[in-house]
Amino acid sequence: MSMTAINVNTIIDNSKFKLFHTKLILWCLFIVLFDGYDLAINGVVLPLLMKEWGMTAVQAGMLASTALAGMMFGAMLFGMLADKIGRKKVVLICVTLFSGFTFLGGFASNPTEFGILRFIAGLGIGGVLPNLVALTNEYAPQRLRSTLVTTMFSGYAVGGIMAALCGTWFTSSYGWEIMFYIAGIPLLFTPLFWKFLPESLTYLVKENHHEQARKFLEKIEPSTALSPNAKLVLADTDQSQSSSVKALFTEKRAAGTFLFWLIFFMCLLVLYALGSWLPKLMMAAGYSLGSSLLFLLSMNVGAVIGTIGGGILADKFHLKPVLISMTLIGALALFGLGFNSPPAILYILVAFAGASAIGGSILLYSYVAQYYPVAVRSTGIGWASAVGRIGAIVGPIVIGMILGMELPHKWNFIAVAIPLVIAAFAISLIRVAPAKSTVKIETTVVQTS
Repeated sequence: MSMTAINVNTIIDNSKFKLFHTKLILWCLFIVLFDGYDLAINGVVLPLLMKEWGMTAVQAGMLASTALAGMMFGAMLFGMLADKIGRKKVVLICVTLFSGFTFLGGFASNPTEFGILRFIAGLGIGGVLPNLVALTNEYAPQRLRSTLVTTMFSGYAVGGIMAALCGTWFTSSYGWEIMFYIAGIPLLFTPLFWKFLPESLTYLVKENHHEQARKFLEKIEPSTALSPNAKLVLADTDQSQSSSVKALFTEKRAAGTFLFWLIFFMCLLVLYALGSWLPKLMMAAGYSLGSSLLFLLSMNVGAVIGTIGGGILADKFHLKPVLISMTLIGALALFGLGFNSPPAILYILVAFAGASAIGGSILLYSYVAQYYPVAVRSTGIGWASAVGRIGAIVGPIVIGMILGMELPHKWNFIAVAIPLVIAAFAISLIRVAPAKSTVKIETTVVQTS
């Protein structure tokens, strides 16, 4: 008898934006919001912890890096695990880890306890990001892919805004601990994540869970004829690809893989250096803690604009030129912060730096997601993110050391700007075209006996 083979990748690529996509983006955005909040916590509480526990800038920088070390291992571990057991399960595990142990961080009584709890929370924070990017990228129509990924990821910057506001409103009355209690909110929503987050279609088709896959396909494209005899298939590249790390270096992807690792290292170094130390950097330049938290707020407002705007521009002009432009603009903005300017100019420069450092890093996730085939996508994003976490670990420590040297404050910002220039150069060297997961033919007829 004849059996119709329906390529799920083609259906998704050519689909229109539906309510299903809106719900997916909102649930992922909610999770990412608290991930961004968790990042910005360091910048809010470090000056308070330094005072309460009598730490030097270098010690505080190392303490800030404990969560980032956890994020590095989490990105490697959970990126690969999701390609084997499904993205949804891994997202739930990661949310439980980062929300639960960040909450417990509010009960820490010394730097050692605090560092251990932040490391465990970091495993979840690092593991959830590659999977949310891969999940959104997998379900997004091709023409809106960068826009939807960056819109979802804008929650990262909104979380930073939330942290700056909460720090301004609550820490003076309730202490630094309140910041960590707020971070426990996602833990209450895990039953809803389990019910409403969709599983990866690639995973469902590969594991022959065709009934579940059909339900999601019908939500994406109701007009698709999904008879009981329909056989769901993936694009050839996705069906045959291994999800091992070795696959990142096959089919002429080795140079691109190494370049992405370098770019992630530099971008996350800047992102986490600013996230952890911007208030302290501005205090070193002569501003009060309250004013410095407003700079953190300004950085994250710029990040929201840069993230969403960058995604729209990337879908129109391609990710590569947009990323190069954003990193260079960010480097110039950071260089400009080293000079005495009116406060309004400084806020604008900080917003540009946020748009570049945070918005550019988020676009980078989208670029990597489009570069690798679906089967190896979480692994590719996870390993690039994990290598980037080394930069994230190094960033706060290096800035802590530079602050400890008490150099003229303009050199602090010049030091943070240099990695963005290196990242822009590395992006310009990526030559291999992103792997396509689409085929022209939507359905074929397969003869079976």
